[in-house]
Amino acid sequence: MLDENTLRRGKLYFRYGTMGSAKTAMLLTTAYNFEERGMNFLCMKPIIDNREKDSIIRSRIGIERTCHWIYPESDMYKMLTDIFNKEQKLMEWILVDEAQFLTADQVDQLARIVDDFGVNVLCYGLRTDFQSKMFEGSRRLFEIADTIDEVKSTCTCGRKTIINARIDANGNVVTDGDQVEIGGNDKYIALCRHCWYKRRREQEQTSALDFGEDFKG
Repeated sequence: MLDENTLRRGKLYFRYGTMGSAKTAMLLTTAYNFEERGMNFLCMKPIIDNREKDSIIRSRIGIERTCHWIYPESDMYKMLTDIFNKEQKLMEWILVDEAQFLTADQVDQLARIVDDFGVNVLCYGLRTDFQSKMFEGSRRLFEIADTIDEVKSTCTCGRKTIINARIDANGNVVTDGDQVEIGGNDKYIALCRHCWYKRRREQEQTSALDFGEDFKG
């Protein structure tokens, strides 16, 4: 069965954007279109994004779809070939949400699925974390993906967003902490680099003034 499409040529795609750029909605819309056309596909998501109790991909606009969870220890090559054998057919497309949470090894395993079976793998995810540092999975996708596309969104100032800024309960930009902290609009805001630096400088200046007042007292 796994040799049925030896002449197929798949691709590894990475579509990245900041939070709120409708990446998940795009994935779910793509899945719907594949379903309407009778195409074989799978939706997958790393379990590290555990806001849902069930294995569901849900967008901010309210649409959702069940998916296969990917665990940190999952071998993607074995996982997918087991599914192919169980279903007795190859998938035409594998759609992966929150791909930044994949390990580098898992990205390599997905690339092997592409190369060995001609299956297309389409990954959606963030490029960088709240400190503007690249995630492991995203870095590896940038290194080996066949096609890389940016899902663009606009900052309140009109510039393109590139920073997934973490904020506290008062709306202040947070610059320290663990790389992964799951949250939505209550914890993150997408900013351009200019506004990110501007807000950080304003906070630093405010903190310095507050320290001065405390010192006087």
